[in-house]
Amino acid sequence: MATPGQWIAGARPRTLANAVVPVMVGTGVAIGQGGFVWWRAVLALLVALSLQIGVNYANDYSDGIRGTDDQRVGPMRLVGSRVAPPRQVLTAALTCFGVAAVLGLVLVVVTRAWWILLVGAACIAAGWFYTGGKRPYGYRGLGELAVFVFFGVVPVVGTAYVQTESLSWPAFFASIPVGLLSCSMLVVNNLRDIGTDTQSGKRTLAVMLGAERTRALYVACQVVPFVVALGMVVITPWTALALLAVPLAIPAIRTVLAKAVGPALIAVLQQTGKLQLAYGLLFAVGLALIF
Repeated sequence: MATPGQWIAGARPRTLANAVVPVMVGTGVAIGQGGFVWWRAVLALLVALSLQIGVNYANDYSDGIRGTDDQRVGPMRLVGSRVAPPRQVLTAALTCFGVAAVLGLVLVVVTRAWWILLVGAACIAAGWFYTGGKRPYGYRGLGELAVFVFFGVVPVVGTAYVQTESLSWPAFFASIPVGLLSCSMLVVNNLRDIGTDTQSGKRTLAVMLGAERTRALYVACQVVPFVVALGMVVITPWTALALLAVPLAIPAIRTVLAKAVGPALIAVLQQTGKLQLAYGLLFAVGLALIF
């Protein structure tokens, strides 16, 4: 039986910025447009966290039963490390997805936007089929695209919508840097695992591109968000606040460009998460000050 600490580690807490940041930025848009509703923002955050943890457990389960995690370099996996039976990890994943679905349904009812049900179903399906099913798209180089959509565009625009009950261009533009920073987490994770993924037949985008192009992709995912924040000063000059996070990006970029491999990239994951949170907070504040 896995210990509580191992279950927490299996939930991959360092990835939870992928859930928190989109909701912060989407709420920043809602505040700037005068439509902030605190309890809807909280519900959106709980939905995002449940989905993120559910995805992490689902990936742990699917990769574990395939043997992909048998020779891991990174943090412990529940199934791959044999500390939890696959069925328990699957149950944890499905429970998290169920919680997200129930909380999401509350937002659907209060907004009367029934099309959100389709978006929610797509989010859960994307989370499961990333490494689950017979043809997981994460094994075909599509992981980064899915992350950009489902941890960038969808949660930022969705969070803003459930509060303002309207779609807006600022929300779409704001989702771009959020999606790219989420992608950067996956890019560096897959860069670290190129060797083991190649051996196990997991064809991630990093495996397809090779190490050098993957390093360039990581740098782009780190730099473009600051370019977007600077470009959005035409909407509100306060989005330039995000540039204060630039110093946090430099150490990670230097390490990646220095051709770090394996365990050395674990620190980059931590640095990327810190950058993601700092950028998200500053960017959200800037968007909130639009008026």
